This record gives sequence, structure tokens and C-alpha cells, in this order.
Amino acid sequence: MTDLKAAMLAKDEAALRSLRAIKAAILLAKTAEGGNGEVSAEDEIKLLQKMVKQRKDSLEIFQQQNRPELAKKEEEEIAVIEKFLPKQMSTEEVKAALADIITTVGASSPADMGKVMGAATKLLAGKADGKTISALVKELLAK
Repeated sequence: MTDLKAAMLAKDEAALRSLRAIKAAILLAKTAEGGNGEVSAEDEIKLLQKMVKQRKDSLEIFQQQNRPELAKKEEEEIAVIEKFLPKQMSTEEVKAALADIITTVGASSPADMGKVMGAATKLLAGKADGKTISALVKELLAK
């Protein structure tokens, strides 16, 4: 709410748009059927990650369709939303973590990808993108 007020005072349209979207998503999650009126920190992170993923998908489409003005809006919103997410791990850090997971679960071939992905998504939740994790697991298991 403080950031929303600051964005209003600064007349920062991108931040305002993004923060309002975050607020709306959290309110929807709180009032969703089966919800208890509260959203855990873990659920908030998942919600923000979903919002970033949606914007990245839209950004990709806008770039393919040569719509720079719409792509710019998506980039701005991604930047604002990512401020509220935990710091993402580098590719090298993810590879190291995945190597440990592969050793732990005893995976040796691409057929074991499900085991590795299950453990990796739990361990790296919020710290790395699912697409990145999947690609690196495939790469590591193909060796």
C-alpha cells in the first residue's frame, strides 16, 4: 500500500498499473471460493511469479507481432512485480543445486526427470523459473 501511494504521488503510471494488478490479484486470492480470507507468503510468491510469467508470455507475443509500445508496458510491469519476489538464482547456482538433487534422488537418465523435477520444484520454488529448471535438468540428465 505504501508503494502504491508513492507511485500515485510520483505519477508513475507503470508502477501504479503493476501495483494495482498485484493488489487486485491478492484480493481475488483472499476472497476466492475455498479461501479463508488470508494468503500465505508462499502463496503470494506463487501469485507474483504467475503474474510475471503471464507478462513475459505477453511480452514475447508483442515482440513477435512488432508491437513495441505494448511490449514496453509489459517490461515495465515485469520490473515492478519482480521487486516483490525473492532474488532469482543464477544459472550456475541452479545447476549446482540440481546436480545435488540428481545425486540425492539417484537419477541417471532422462527417464528419471520426473523424480528430479519433483524435488527441484519444491527446493527451488520462488528462486528459479520452472522453464530454466526443466531445461537444465534435461541437459544434466542427457550427459
